[in-house]
Amino acid sequence: MIRHIVPFRLKHGKGTPEEAGFLAALAKLAEIPGVLNLQVLPQISRKNDFDYGVSMEFASNADYQAYNDHPDHVAFVQGRWLPEVAAFLEIDFILDWGVADTAQPVTINPEG
Repeated sequence: MIRHIVPFRLKHGKGTPEEAGFLAALAKLAEIPGVLNLQVLPQISRKNDFDYGVSMEFASNADYQAYNDHPDHVAFVQGRWLPEVAAFLEIDFILDWGVADTAQPVTINPEG
């Protein structure tokens, strides 16, 4: 399982019709086969300058690659994302990674 997360900031002002149109078009990517649990969320941390994030999951890497190549996704990236997004960061996580089996123990020294 893969979780695809993209925090982003739009070129549009907050509360504008352009912003609403972009977010609605982004949410429609949920209709692409293989996309699971798509969410468009407001970002509230003061530790970065992004305003929103989109999160979605894929059952397999093949589903994720099919999404990337899907004509609706390609059209959205070219027609909306590139012209309307000011900044973004793309992060992909493997959800079923056997971290308990492979992680090294971590010792935290509370005294520094």
